Formats: sequence, structure tokens, C-alpha cells
Amino acid sequence: MAVTVENVQTVLSSIMNPDTQSDLMACASIKNLSVSDNNIHVDVVLGYPAKSQFQAIKDLVVSQLKKIADVKNIEVNVSSDIVAHTVQRGVKLLPGVKNIIAVASGKGGVGKSTTAVNLALALSAEGASVGILDADIYGPSLPMMLGISGRPESKAENTIEPMAGHGLQASSIGFLINEDSPMVWRGPMVTSALEQLLRQTRWRDLDYLIVDMPPGTGDIQLTLSQKVPVTGAVIVTTPQDIALLDARKGLKMFEKVGVPIIGIVENMSTYICPSCGHEEHVFGSGGGQKMCSDYGADFLGSLPLNISIREQSDAGRPTVVAEPDGPISMVYQQIARQIAIRIAGLAKDMSSKFPNIVIQNT
Repeated sequence: MAVTVENVQTVLSSIMNPDTQSDLMACASIKNLSVSDNNIHVDVVLGYPAKSQFQAIKDLVVSQLKKIADVKNIEVNVSSDIVAHTVQRGVKLLPGVKNIIAVASGKGGVGKSTTAVNLALALSAEGASVGILDADIYGPSLPMMLGISGRPESKAENTIEPMAGHGLQASSIGFLINEDSPMVWRGPMVTSALEQLLRQTRWRDLDYLIVDMPPGTGDIQLTLSQKVPVTGAVIVTTPQDIALLDARKGLKMFEKVGVPIIGIVENMSTYICPSCGHEEHVFGSGGGQKMCSDYGADFLGSLPLNISIREQSDAGRPTVVAEPDGPISMVYQQIARQIAIRIAGLAKDMSSKFPNIVIQNT
């Protein structure tokens, strides 16, 4: 019996993508499907970075296609194709950047910057081209966390080159000032400096740019969320009521300016004693999930309160780099993958497909 394209499509429609829980045909992951003399060729193209999952998905597809009667050879290729998605109305995309993810908290001290850096590194580890912008002018932490020193180069007028750290492109006011120099600036100066850092840094073909937002929901944060072309926002909180109170304000701020909420990450969720193994919910429990249910947001995952996370970040080797196969790194990777999956489900930006119309007097 000859194998047909219809046979293969039927099998593929029964295979569930373990990351998205939708079948491969429904999520438009199948490309270049061909059948010739009972030989099957199929490309599975994911809309999100998942290099660590390629082999598992390939093995799953091959094992299911082998069940087709009289099939001979099976060739399956798995890859990612990350595209740009829409941002707020009236805000143009940045050159060299497909998607911008704002990581915000509303409140300081909840581990937002540490989370942002590790999520950026996790996306990079999955095969994406990733940059990170330190938007905290008053307290830039990116140079220390990525172990980067020195000053950025300027190869063209009014531009700076991103610094490099652990495979990330990075930009921060911390690269331009002395470590102990205070930024005694008013709000308009800060906003202007941030816009210059964002737009004058020559980002190179980024799939994702993570913006580590400054804490709070004041004029600076609102201006940034209105002027920066944000694909979606991730809210970081702890289970503590006071942190959740401010996180809710941050979520509502993004909603007001039309930025989709990708989801909520609960940091410092639980503490496990390294000596006796006792688990303690130091800052309460269930707060992040309750916030998700209250606002219809997705719960992306929870991270523990662990001294190694702090020590590794302070040493310039964040957890995803220091212990790439460790349990905490696995959590960061799972959260990062869920963020990318949700972005892949947003509307695509089609502005690059339209020609520029120029009216001239002739």
C-alpha cells in the first residue's frame, strides 16, 4: 500500500506538542511535507526557541510515523523560526529587534533583575539571539550580574555597540559611569537617557530584547511603556501581600497602554533548609496564582528563595550559566519557554511586508 500525504497528516494531527499541548498540524508547525515511494520528509518548525526539545520532538514524530503501514524511510527536521509580533499602536519596532519583553515588578527587592537576566540567558540557551537592556538608571545591576567591565565602543555617530556577556548583547547606564557614581537626575532626564540607550544601541538581529524595567509605576515607567515598542510584559512578584499590591499596579499600567501581559512569575516562593530539608513559605503562599486568577493572567512558574541564586548573580555567573543542568536552571528554562510560546501566539507584525509609499511632485 502506498503511503499518502493524507496518511501522514492524519498521524501528525494526532501528535501533541509537549510544550504547547496542541497538535502539530493545528499549531502550523509542519512545513515541506512530502511523500515519495513510501519515503516521508517533514520539517517541524516551532515559533519559539526550544533547542533542548528538538530531539525529543523528532523522536516522537518518527516513532508515530513508523506506525504507518509500508513506510520506508522517515526524515524529520526540527527547527525554530522566530518572527516579530505586534506592539502598541503608534509605536514602531526597533531596528534589529524582533520582540521586546518588559520584565517589571512594581516593587523593588523582589528579585526582578535576577529573574530578567536568567530568563534572557535561558532563551539564549534555547537557541535564540537575545539582548538585555538595564532600564534602572538609578541602580544599574547588569554589569555586575553579567560580569562585564569596560566601556562600550562607538563605531558610528550617536551610536554605541552593545557589550557582550555569556552570549547576550547588553546595554546599561552602568557601562557608561563609574560604579560608585550616583545618578542625581530628575524624571525627564532619566526617560531621555533610557530612550537613548534603547534606540542608539546598535542591537544586532535580536529575536528577543529583555528590558529590565525600573521598580515602580510612576512617570518614568509609564513613559517607557508608552514609547518603547513592547511585545509583552512579564510581572515578577513574591507571594507577600505588599509585593502583590504593587505588582497589581504594574500589571494594570501595562493594560492601560495596550501591552499584553504574558504572565506572572512568583519569585522567592519557598525556602528549603539545606541542613534539614524543611520547607518554609517565608513570604506566604499562593499569592502569585491568586493574582493570576483575579486578572485572568497566566501563571508562568515559581522560583525558590535560594542563596546560590544570589551568590551566582553577585559573582557575574547567573544560575543558568553557573549550573545549566541544575534544578533551578530547569525552572528558568521552563518559564522562558512558556514566555516564548505565548509570544509566538500573538499577532505577527506585518509592517515589514508593506512597501513604503512616497508621493513626489513630477
